[in-house]
Amino acid sequence: MKKTVFLLALSFVLALSGHRANACSNFLITKGATVDGSSMISYSADSHVLYGELYYWPAATYPAGAMLDVYDWDSGKFMGKIKQAAQTYNVVGNMNENQVAIGETTFGGREELVDTSAIMDYGSLIYIGIQRSRTAREAIQVITSLIAEYGYASEGESFSISDPNEVWIMEILGKGKPVIVKDKKGHETVKYNRGAVWSAVRIPDGYISGHANHARITTLTFNDPDNCLYAPDVITFAREKKYFSGEDKDFSFSDTYNPLDFEGARFCEARVWSGFNKVTKGMDKYLDYVKGENLHNRMPLYVKPDHKLTLQDVIGLMRDYYQGTDLDMTKDPGAGPYNCIVRWRPLTWKVDGVEYFNELSISTQQTGFVFVAQSRPYVPNPLGGIIWFGVDDTYSTVFTPMYTCMTKVPETFAVGNGSMMKFSDNAAFWVFNQVSNFAYTRYSDMIVDIQKKQSELENNYIAMVPAIDKVALEMYRTNPAKAVQFLTDFSVTQGNNTVNEWKKLYGFLFTKYMDGNIKEAVPVPEGYKYIAPALKQPGYGEPFYRKLVKETGDKFKVIGPASH
Repeated sequence: MKKTVFLLALSFVLALSGHRANACSNFLITKGATVDGSSMISYSADSHVLYGELYYWPAATYPAGAMLDVYDWDSGKFMGKIKQAAQTYNVVGNMNENQVAIGETTFGGREELVDTSAIMDYGSLIYIGIQRSRTAREAIQVITSLIAEYGYASEGESFSISDPNEVWIMEILGKGKPVIVKDKKGHETVKYNRGAVWSAVRIPDGYISGHANHARITTLTFNDPDNCLYAPDVITFAREKKYFSGEDKDFSFSDTYNPLDFEGARFCEARVWSGFNKVTKGMDKYLDYVKGENLHNRMPLYVKPDHKLTLQDVIGLMRDYYQGTDLDMTKDPGAGPYNCIVRWRPLTWKVDGVEYFNELSISTQQTGFVFVAQSRPYVPNPLGGIIWFGVDDTYSTVFTPMYTCMTKVPETFAVGNGSMMKFSDNAAFWVFNQVSNFAYTRYSDMIVDIQKKQSELENNYIAMVPAIDKVALEMYRTNPAKAVQFLTDFSVTQGNNTVNEWKKLYGFLFTKYMDGNIKEAVPVPEGYKYIAPALKQPGYGEPFYRKLVKETGDKFKVIGPASH
């Protein structure tokens, strides 16, 4: 969520919080851009202190006058009370039974605009908004109504908001902390800047968009509420704060409220570019932009893919480490001898007073959870929504289907099964981290085995969905409750199955790759009780050894004939 420029100032706060991330990535896929006609959004919630689990809120009704306690999603701090809605909807993760889904990335923006007196933080807006919305457009209305009444307490955020028919990108900042004003007699009063400055753009059907910790909405289309919404004072407030002084037609939300710099391009926009580059030709013309060399060569907010995307294609967008581009993370020295795609933090460092950095990709080790929310207009609510959910590193996780009508979540993904500082051998987060963190030690070899099992599970789940849909729809016609129970059982079973299979995979990998060796079982000949496995010791590979010799000269040269 956090843009890197804010990391140092907030590092202590983030270390104490539970959810704040620093590399979140979203893609927004309209129904006209997909093979099956579904709309999708993807979201990786990335933070070194975020515990990946699957949230759940059941549908409910409330009496008039009921109030809701609001807690900051990052820190758990009590923020205040708000009016409860009369009706809320079933929510699984970041998607509800109406197939409305919301994801986010933090862009920070102008720090002075954070309203420390407000009640609604960005996480509360997401999860309360999902509970109260029947469409994406209604979610925008819910969010803006909440901030108008209770204020916006977080930094700048980009939201992805989708339903079966529309996909929107929304960007929002507060208006600053309250100030004390004195009248002529010296009496002090508190002046609040309630509400927020915001804009929202509907992604045209047939196109895709994305955001990754930098505001991406530039110019606004005025007087077109079907496709562009914005706060009434989005420009006048900028003028009052002296952020903008040009003509209205030249106003850019991003340039005004989140001015672009090198970090915004290289660490944030580059991730969006790499996703676009996978599905659209011609993105190489923006390479100087995402490298931070030409900040004026900005990418468009959305692009039209060269072909319609499958669910697997969208999942693939979330498994990007710039492979096949100039920024490919397996090609620089940080990849080590085994072409590892992760880099240990900090993101930047100094040598002899000069600052350097690692690439920041969509696939990253600090992912708490990730999903692709699939809203299907050809399947009735509440059976149509599926959140394909995973935990940990997107490149080695398994996206498992969770129908958003389900009335409970798998034990292995449930809230309370372990935490960031409490290991649970039955929690998806810990099981997947065991596999990925072991794989980082010999990545190029182990990832082959990981992806084999990953593909087997995901392809099986994707193949099962049409048959599961058919059975559920038949049930739904005569007994909706039975259909919901059927889809709940299916989702719970697959979630637990994923974790059980990943436990087995960890045992297999540890046995095969222990101590830097690669072992393979061999048949035991007749007459033998036991025979040793076939053993390979491939070392580090010739490219690494050549680099070692180049850097060390004869330091490790064997004098005389080698004994091995």
